[in-house]
Amino acid sequence: MKSGKTTIPGALLAAAVIFGAPAASAQTTTWQTYRCADGSEFIVGFFGYDKRAHMQVDGKAVTLEKRVALTGSRYSGGGVTLRVTKSGTTFKIGKRPVTTCQLT
Repeated sequence: MKSGKTTIPGALLAAAVIFGAPAASAQTTTWQTYRCADGSEFIVGFFGYDKRAHMQVDGKAVTLEKRVALTGSRYSGGGVTLRVTKSGTTFKIGKRPVTTCQLT
């Protein structure tokens, strides 16, 4: 199994800069690619200075705010919810049902 870490494609680097990431920090950030049980895929990145999750899904950049969670981490925004716990990762977008996801 691969580590799930990828380098930043040009479009994502541009999105990181738009979201306020300094270019030097954005270039050193690794992104994780997930594939979900429903066939969807997304890329998510975290910056050390930022509590938000920056995501590329369905061809769009989405910023997810960190939310309160009893276990693990939960991020949401723009109709997208991402939960990361010890037992796994789940993803929900719009009215689609929640789906489980794995690092690729």
